[in-house]
Amino acid sequence: MTAHLFSIAVLLLVGSVASAQSASPPPAEQTGAAARANIDALGRGDAAIIRKPTSAGVIGSPYVDNRWLLARLTLSTKLPLAPVPLKYDVLNQRLLMRPLNRAADSLQLDDRAVTRFELAEPVAGTTTTRQRVFRRFEEAPVPNQRTDYVEVLHEGRYALLKRYVKVLRKAGNTGAYNTGEQYDRVEDKNVYYLRRPDASLLPVKLNVKALQAAVPELATALKQSAAAQTAKTDVDWVAVLDAIDPK
Repeated sequence: MTAHLFSIAVLLLVGSVASAQSASPPPAEQTGAAARANIDALGRGDAAIIRKPTSAGVIGSPYVDNRWLLARLTLSTKLPLAPVPLKYDVLNQRLLMRPLNRAADSLQLDDRAVTRFELAEPVAGTTTTRQRVFRRFEEAPVPNQRTDYVEVLHEGRYALLKRYVKVLRKAGNTGAYNTGEQYDRVEDKNVYYLRRPDASLLPVKLNVKALQAAVPELATALKQSAAAQTAKTDVDWVAVLDAIDPK
């Protein structure tokens, strides 16, 4: 992405917070066109330059999804916001948005007040979208990961969470150990977690044997599930868990 990034501050309005947290519907100034104005207000800030790569280029992507996907943000203030095009930059741990009034710009969101966001992902070959839910990793076993986002792949009695991890491998074209590699590489090191009903959290691999060990209560259902025997992708495993562990 070559556009300038702008650092922005989340709009914190005491009166709006009080209204939003009450049981009554949000006032008119917080919906419709006014809600879009709130999003536009998030885009005010100082310019910051994106550093260019020092290699011939980059293989891989820093984003969960390279597309600008329409997202609905939830703030700790409960201030309602209109949907906005968003990208989750995992490598740099930031949310990027395109303001509604400046579609050519990319803005970095100061997300300290964001508790979750939902990406509307188009389903190939249809006119529908799949809602992908991301929230803070509040139960993370490592304290400094609790402000990270995890994707909630499945939630029933058990929850399957995906923590996205990206690692940048710099091109080896300098120094005494030059490998001749001309490109930087962004590698995926994602980690899956299973949260049990007692709130305990287990890292888990997505295969039948590992899931049976992590969830003995579902071991028989997993063994009998034909879909589990052939599951490969996240979508496949979500379908399996939705079937044997409904909400």
